Amino acid sequence: MKIVAVNEKGQRIGETHPQAKYSNGEVSLLLSLRDQGLTYSQIAQACGIPKSTVAHICRGARRCQTPARYSMVER
Repeated sequence: MKIVAVNEKGQRIGETHPQAKYSNGEVSLLLSLRDQGLTYSQIAQACGIPKSTVAHICRGARRCQTPARYSMVER
C-alpha cells in the first residue's frame, strides 16, 4: 500500500498522478529557479523540459492543486 495525495474529487495529484511526467522535486526546482529571476527559456534549457511546460507550471496552469486529503492505494 502507498499513501498518495488526492484532490476533493478523490483523483490523484502531483507526482502520483498516472500521467505525471515530473516529480514534485523537479516542479519545486522550476519554481525556485523562476523565483530567482530566470526566464522560461533558461529554465527549460537547464532542466531539459519544454518551455511551454515550464511556463504552464510557473503560471499555475499545471500542478496547481493542493491535496484535499491523502489516500491509501495499491502500488
